[in-house]
Amino acid sequence: MKQQNRQQLRNASPLNNYQGLDLIATAVMIVDGKLRLMHANTSAEYLFAFSRRNAIGSPLGRVIQDNRQDGGVFTLLGQVQMSESGFGESSLSVVTSAGQTLHCSCVATPIDTGQIVLEFKPLDQHLKIAREEKLLEQQKLHRELIRNLAHEIKNPLGGIRGAAQLLERELPDDTFSEYTQVIVKEADRLQSLMDRLLTPHRLPKIEPVNIHEVLEYVRSLLIAEFPETLFIDRDYDTSMPELLADREQLIQAMLNIARNAAQATGGVGRIRFQTRIARQVTIVRERFRLAIEIRICDSGPGIPEKLKDTVFYPLVTGREGGTGVGLSLAQNFVNQHAGVIEFDSAPGNTQFVVTIPVRSKEQLKEVRPTS
Repeated sequence: MKQQNRQQLRNASPLNNYQGLDLIATAVMIVDGKLRLMHANTSAEYLFAFSRRNAIGSPLGRVIQDNRQDGGVFTLLGQVQMSESGFGESSLSVVTSAGQTLHCSCVATPIDTGQIVLEFKPLDQHLKIAREEKLLEQQKLHRELIRNLAHEIKNPLGGIRGAAQLLERELPDDTFSEYTQVIVKEADRLQSLMDRLLTPHRLPKIEPVNIHEVLEYVRSLLIAEFPETLFIDRDYDTSMPELLADREQLIQAMLNIARNAAQATGGVGRIRFQTRIARQVTIVRERFRLAIEIRICDSGPGIPEKLKDTVFYPLVTGREGGTGVGLSLAQNFVNQHAGVIEFDSAPGNTQFVVTIPVRSKEQLKEVRPTS
């Protein structure tokens, strides 16, 4: 019976009457007197990360929740219903169904049909753009510095390794060969690290890529690395379009992020892969009609507060034995596809969100430079 009622509400949804709302950037939701969702535009669907097709007829509380007990969205709705007049709140903390906390302003307005129109505007949009621009500029400087440093380090490494091998041949016995082998192995390790730092500077090989094939490949690698203790939950939107992208770079980027998530949990427990389509996305002041959003979530201890501003910098790591290269490379690869990586981290809940725009061949005439 409940399913039938929900279907009737979907059929009664004023979708055709409100198609114009899909053309605006403001997130708009319409609820009835019982606070059931009657309509949501594409901006709301993207902002709060839900499927309106599945959410129509559901209680609003299944889509968004208040982050505090007083002064939240539902308090605002209660005021509107009691007074039958519009109310606004300049700052609200709203929790999405995916667990993400958003800071928004909200205006609630009753209409003649007994329904209420909710308008949400994220408060941190301009801060997000400024943060992305600053991050990209810093990455350009760091990449140039690291590339020059890597070349300077690589030159003497070959001489050190060769000298250690010559010294080993001249030794009268094997008593000290253990020490020369340490020199050779450490020189090889540093050589490998320098090669990884220089890798992003090759041009991408663009081809059609299914992001779920990439994630499934990454999943198989992690399961092989942690075969009995790590479980990876998948929440995929199977309607995703293909990306025109470099498959190997995307695999490396997703693997670096997912491996960090697995290592954060000690290789024990669960991490989650989630994909969604995002509409009308702005990345560093550039507007894209469609983008693919990949979330990689873990329940580890979270990123230390002191590292949050520098986590994408080269050679910055909070893990003993880590190189600090993985996230920097991942950000570089995603940037080459005009995308961006963001994160939200707290103890027990860390989410890395990769947003990559869906671009046509015409839009790929100029590949974003990496140096």
